[in-house]
Amino acid sequence: MSPLISAQQLLLADPSQLRIVDCRFSLQDKAWGLRQYQAGHLAGAVYADLERDLSGPVIKGVSGRHPLPDLQVLARQLGAWGIGETTTVVAYDEGSGAFAARLWWLLRYLGHERVQVLDGGVAAYVEAGGAMQAESNEVQSVPVDGRPFAARVQSSLVASQREVEARTERSRPLLFDARARDRFRGENETIDPVAGHIPGARSLPFMDNLEQGKFRSAAELRARWLFQLESEAELAESIVYCGSGVTACHLILAAGAAGLPWPRLYPGSYSEWIADGTRPVARGGESSRSALGG
Repeated sequence: MSPLISAQQLLLADPSQLRIVDCRFSLQDKAWGLRQYQAGHLAGAVYADLERDLSGPVIKGVSGRHPLPDLQVLARQLGAWGIGETTTVVAYDEGSGAFAARLWWLLRYLGHERVQVLDGGVAAYVEAGGAMQAESNEVQSVPVDGRPFAARVQSSLVASQREVEARTERSRPLLFDARARDRFRGENETIDPVAGHIPGARSLPFMDNLEQGKFRSAAELRARWLFQLESEAELAESIVYCGSGVTACHLILAAGAAGLPWPRLYPGSYSEWIADGTRPVARGGESSRSALGG
């Protein structure tokens, strides 16, 4: 199953076989996503809040801004949303896929393979003629296939802080930063209290996966990744991070859409790296080269 679904494909799909999840969110206005959902969402969609549902509690001085959620709590919530073993999940957000990719990755981390991100999000859906509804959907207590959500954690998808620390001492395998280039260089930082990046990392902004609001072609995404690597196999040993473990999932999704091995996620990401003030930070530096000119 492709990790992406187009608006046209979704409009032709059988809604009884799907659970659609609205993942819209704004770091600047944390209630914005729910307001947008209440004003209008895809028919049948439930709402997943990044901080309430898709993240765990922040521990000051220890964790990043969006720690992974308690997996048992998340599994119960997925079941309450009607997601069982055979349910196909479609996640969407406003357009970029940045927040929908977080749910996509979490489901894959829990062993659920039938999950896709709506390419282009709400904007593409409306442009394709899709209708929005304002009625909220009641949370279900029983998954649509009659079975509770059973988590099968794929621990190989995660990289630990210790592994990231080791990457700062050697050049390969690679460590990629999904944030914008100015934040990587330590410029214009408005979210985290310390500007810069993890030493040894390369800049690979997640927004460069997109063109006119949708994911680039599989061939372009493949070229973008392989231009960074000595071999395709090296990608599976690489690690990606961002500010808090959210937009880095976009890089992993892009690798999947390109038919490539997945890099591993450092869930705590940069905000965890700087949390206790003891780890080194780099500033400046050149962004990674790009086969796409970006």
